[in-house]
Amino acid sequence: MEFQTLAQQDCYEKITPWIDDLFSGSVVIFDDEPLFIINLGSAVASTKVIPWGDDEALITTRSYVVTDIEITPDLTYFLLRENNGIYFGRFALDPENDIVFEHSLVGSSCDRVELKHSVMTVVRLADTYDDQIVERWGGKRALDRWC
Repeated sequence: MEFQTLAQQDCYEKITPWIDDLFSGSVVIFDDEPLFIINLGSAVASTKVIPWGDDEALITTRSYVVTDIEITPDLTYFLLRENNGIYFGRFALDPENDIVFEHSLVGSSCDRVELKHSVMTVVRLADTYDDQIVERWGGKRALDRWC
């Protein structure tokens, strides 16, 4: 695996055993990129280590919430208002206008407990909001789209 920076490599090597231990049996560890796919119940999260400048890395966990949805002013207002009350992560739209929920941690200061809470919060909130959004605005739960 090639890394873009030493900080990215150091962070990946630090968290790989944590992720393997915390999510044993529910994680896919990629050999060719610093990416982990974590399956927890009906939710799937991807955790990726990305460079952040020359001397730091970010650990970003993302879960798809709803796909194939029409983005309306009412829906975006709802997501922005919900972001205001969520202190650990945020809703976003990806380039295909899928709704995602994600959270990032600074790699050098991250510890095992923080990583666990970050991943679990992303998965829990994605799972909490998917049915609510589909019921009100349509689209497909991410799980339904890829299964």
